[in-house]
Amino acid sequence: MSASGGQTPWEMYGQLEDQGIDWTWMEIFQTDERIAPAGSPERNLTHLIVSLSLPAQSVLRPMPVTEPDPEEAAERYAQTLPEAFDLIHLGLGPDGHTASLVPGDPVLDVTDRRVAVTAGEYQGTRRMTLTYPELNRARRLLWIVTGADKREPLAKLLEGDTSIPAGRVEPGGTSVIVADREAAPDS
Repeated sequence: MSASGGQTPWEMYGQLEDQGIDWTWMEIFQTDERIAPAGSPERNLTHLIVSLSLPAQSVLRPMPVTEPDPEEAAERYAQTLPEAFDLIHLGLGPDGHTASLVPGDPVLDVTDRRVAVTAGEYQGTRRMTLTYPELNRARRLLWIVTGADKREPLAKLLEGDTSIPAGRVEPGGTSVIVADREAAPDS
């Protein structure tokens, strides 16, 4: 499994604890992460740790964003990934980004690596992210989309509009989108 960041999934991760999951057969990788110090509230990992029990935390495989050379760290992280993820959780930003595939960044054009680092800062930090080839290889994608500010990008995602980064995801497996009423397009 690969887990995305952002505020929407934190509660969802906490609720996984109520499902009686046997964490010993699972590994949780990160879909993306901000390059920030350990324990920073900007880090997705910080919130995953708070949301998950100790048994679940023991199967976390964090992105090595505190290492001195992020590009080299991304390459090493890619070598630890499974051949294909059984499940990748994705969110959707108001600007149409998913993972840390952000508008206008050269990372959108990376096709020769499974994990890459954004060229520039996005909302104040550079980021490490799974690339399109890695997302597309997943057996299942689970999109969780909430909030009225996601209504327009969700409509574009559903239309396959490649003008937004999320619209460029071409899943090879099953893709499920779960949206709340505020995010759901009128139709």
